[in-house]
Amino acid sequence: MPAHAEPGVPVIHGVNWLGIRTLYVKEVRRFFKVQMQTVWAPAITTLMFLAIFTLALGGAKGEVLGLPYATFLAPGLIIMGMVQNAFQNSLSSIIIAKVQGTIVDVLMPPLSHGELLFCYVAGAVTRAWFVGVAIWIAMLFWPGVDVSIANPLQVFLFGTLGALMLGLLGVLTGVWADKFDHGAAVTNFLVQPLTLLSGTFYAIDRLPPAIQAFSRANPFFYMIDGFRAGFIGVAEASVPLGATIVGGICVALWWGCYALLKSGWKLRA
Repeated sequence: MPAHAEPGVPVIHGVNWLGIRTLYVKEVRRFFKVQMQTVWAPAITTLMFLAIFTLALGGAKGEVLGLPYATFLAPGLIIMGMVQNAFQNSLSSIIIAKVQGTIVDVLMPPLSHGELLFCYVAGAVTRAWFVGVAIWIAMLFWPGVDVSIANPLQVFLFGTLGALMLGLLGVLTGVWADKFDHGAAVTNFLVQPLTLLSGTFYAIDRLPPAIQAFSRANPFFYMIDGFRAGFIGVAEASVPLGATIVGGICVALWWGCYALLKSGWKLRA
């Protein structure tokens, strides 16, 4: 018997668990090594949003969905910070590797396209939860804000689905983008507008009918509404419908990312 397999003969059958663990740990260490920039800075920025809106509008807004405005606002800010950082994590991981020419170091190891995609997205979801937990802990000590959790399973479900959706979108953008400006364009003209116009800062039932219809067509609304409802126990839309919409988009994005990675488009010379 030869000491080594013949060239082209697969050695690893089934799932490459060692490869998955190695790439996932690499992705986590990549953002955690600069945690002041990737975890704590987004948390502080989110707390600044909370301070500004509660000080400027807290008294004027009164109660929203039967709750103080700050309590209504806080869960939306938490998931907003989570999903934006999930997007940035997978986007930066791919685009930096492409620009530096090190993407080959990820493509050459014996990882399938699905395993490669899983690692990128798992890293994005992990960063999202690090940011989310950091913001939540800080808000526990914020005066006038109640961030007690009514339904932990619902918070986990919508937080993970939201981070997964934006992590996959980050992979798509990273594969498509040729330079950092392309990634910034998607962030500024797609991710941030959809996030800010999704009911994070207001209840959509107070909007004109046409704007309400636009909000209900925004998948970010269902993600934020379901996550917030896990905290306050009140939802503006159907929670099962929201989970179905966000979950369906995640499935569609997963297959789109998988197809792009398999084709090698803009990744292989």
